[in-house]
Amino acid sequence: MGERGGHHDQAMSTTTYQRAAAWLLGLEGLALLRSHAGDDLGGKKFVDARLDEIRRIVDAIDTPPLAADAVLPELDLHTGYKDWASTYDSGWNPLLAVEESVVHPILSTWPKGTHVLDAACGTGRHAAMLAKQGNKVIGVDLSKAMLDVARAKLKKKADLRLGDLHRLPLEVSEVDAAVCSLALTYLTDLRPPLAELRRVLRPGGQLVLSDIHWVSLYLGGVSHAQDEHGNWGAMPATRFLPSDYVNAAVAVGFEILGCWEPRWGVVDGEGGPLAQQWCAPAAAAAYRDTPAAIVWHLRVPAGS
Repeated sequence: MGERGGHHDQAMSTTTYQRAAAWLLGLEGLALLRSHAGDDLGGKKFVDARLDEIRRIVDAIDTPPLAADAVLPELDLHTGYKDWASTYDSGWNPLLAVEESVVHPILSTWPKGTHVLDAACGTGRHAAMLAKQGNKVIGVDLSKAMLDVARAKLKKKADLRLGDLHRLPLEVSEVDAAVCSLALTYLTDLRPPLAELRRVLRPGGQLVLSDIHWVSLYLGGVSHAQDEHGNWGAMPATRFLPSDYVNAAVAVGFEILGCWEPRWGVVDGEGGPLAQQWCAPAAAAAYRDTPAAIVWHLRVPAGS
């Protein structure tokens, strides 16, 4: 269902219940559905092996570690990013490499000296690449903790500003190009931030957007953060469909130059340690060729 009235009704609830056994059985079910649909996974031998694993999981369903469960509160963005900032660059996140494989080739086509905005720049992952390329970079993020990491990384090679995607601290038509990476799924409505990005881009200016693919949110892709007391929470995660991006981008005046949905390749440790222990083949089948990210290349019409 698309957006109406500004709110998308497929956002995550305010709390998330998780149970170890349910996660494993979900991976098994997805693997079996892919086999049932005709994916070349091994036929009867593969299905029989999955059913044997399911029996083993069910037999142990009420004993540790499969009985482990948790109710995770939804974190507001300020809290979540504050808790995540110190480990964002060092933590295990295979999505970054998949996303960069599409985003960086586009950014590399922007000529030296381009005035670029890295919106929701986080720890400065793309800002650092753009600055090294010789561009004039502005980075904006709502998290002071994330910007502190970016400042240490960039060493004054970018103008880093505290700000929100709904109220960017830039003038009208201030930049030639912009990138907004892995940020919009944390919001409930695509139009306001896209309208802001449209406002600060000059006519003919390009925008590259990336997000985790909505399908991968069901494969453990909902972001989690841990506070200083060891308590975990889940970040917001709206399930935007490709059509939601198209409708929002066109509505605020962008042209669409391209869209990519890079897939998961071979990822070490699919599903995490528990899945690797109990159902590694099912986890591999669940992730194999599943869309990992969605990347958009947009442009402001030259005559606007």
